[in-house]
Amino acid sequence: MAIRLIRKEGDEILKKKAKPVKEISDSIKEVLDDMLETLRALDAVGIAAPQIGTLKRIVVVDFDDEIYELINPEIVEEEGNQNCNEACLSVPGRCGDVQRPFKIIVNYTDREGDEHSLVAEDFLASALCHEIDHLDGVLFLDKAKNIQVINEEQLRQRKRERKKRRAAKLLQKRGVYRK
Repeated sequence: MAIRLIRKEGDEILKKKAKPVKEISDSIKEVLDDMLETLRALDAVGIAAPQIGTLKRIVVVDFDDEIYELINPEIVEEEGNQNCNEACLSVPGRCGDVQRPFKIIVNYTDREGDEHSLVAEDFLASALCHEIDHLDGVLFLDKAKNIQVINEEQLRQRKRERKKRRAAKLLQKRGVYRK
């Protein structure tokens, strides 16, 4: 496993449409492993293969202590909408408001070649939509309104808030509720 370099806005690969994975080989599994290691090293929520320079339809999301590895993800149903304030590893220093569906159903293949459907709501739905957009050469800036510059302290604060929400949800799963 290796931590990969993140491609930044302006890199032409981020504007290209990723190719479907035809066979789940050892090299595809290595890409999945590298994406997860990179995601964790950067303390981020999601990453798409084009962001590490691999033009394949692969997404990895780490949310609520669950790792989602999606190969050839396809959103097959959307419901409702929500306004999400998003940032991106490939667009450092900026965030913006993006309209996303509140609930989605995504069909995908896992690393073993098995096909699944995932129902995602709220933050997980927006994170998956954001990463799947990368597979089509779309950055959040292409859809965002109210784009703002964020500094390192604001970024750290966003991460602290995300960790707090994650910890609260974990306690809730265990049956512990805090006011």
